Parts: sequence; structure tokens; C-alpha cells
Amino acid sequence: MAKVRGPDRVRAALRALGLDCDVVTLPDSTRTADEAARAVGCSVGEIAKSLVFRAGERAVVAVLSGEDRLDPAKLAAAVGSEVARADARFVRDATGFAIGGVPPVGHSGPVTLFMDTRLLRYRRVWAAAGSPHAVFAIEPDRLREAGGAAVADLGAG
Repeated sequence: MAKVRGPDRVRAALRALGLDCDVVTLPDSTRTADEAARAVGCSVGEIAKSLVFRAGERAVVAVLSGEDRLDPAKLAAAVGSEVARADARFVRDATGFAIGGVPPVGHSGPVTLFMDTRLLRYRRVWAAAGSPHAVFAIEPDRLREAGGAAVADLGAG
């Protein structure tokens, strides 16, 4: 059986959530927020970056604007326990995706999803879609609803 590519898994997840979003594969890298903004032609703030953390054995995904930095203490307070940045193996095992392509939805296992309040200031954001060359555009409120994200102030500063 052929392995299903990351972007195809994200397309299927978006459809299953009732989201009509196009997954776009680009020739340029979208691995970082800066690269994604250049590839898409938007501001860095309009990139929704997904950062994976560990809370014990539980995966926690924090979605922030590409121009914002996460405050780990604020995330820990939102989660209700200590958090640590996940290593590459944990990220892949917990989400089914490699760092640089982790989407905010469509994970292979259960994750707890948080969204920073500042992401809601944008009309539309671009999120990773399962590979370092694929993205999709979505309104932050639709992403919050579909993903069941808790909204919290997660930003540093």
C-alpha cells in the first residue's frame, strides 16, 4: 500500500472537519514563518505557526502568528502543567508530521490545541499543510472552531 503524503492527509482532515480550504504546494520552502511568508506573498504575521510541546506524554500544539514568540510559562499555565519543547521524534510520533510541516489539524494522534489570542487579529492566515512546501489559508476563527482550540494569551512580551 502506498504511503499517503502529508498534504493529502491534511486535505482529508480539512474535508472531514467541513473546511473548504485549498492545500497549496509551493516550489519554495515554507519550513519557517519567514520562508512561508516569502513563498506565499504575505506578512510574517499572517503565518500560523504550529509549535509542538510535551506535557508529560501528552502532545500540546500551540498556534501563533509567525511574528510572535511563545512564552512557555503562559502555555504551561494554559495547559495546567509543565511543558517542554518536543524533540523531532516526539513531534513525528505524536502528530504524524515532521517539524517544518506540522499543521494545526489532522494529527495522527490526540493533541491538545491552543491558539494565541493575537492570531485572531488577522482576517486570514496561512498554516502548514503537512510538508515544508505546502500551506493552506483559513480564517483564524474557523480554525479555532474546527480544531477545538482553546484561545489564550501565549505570547512573550
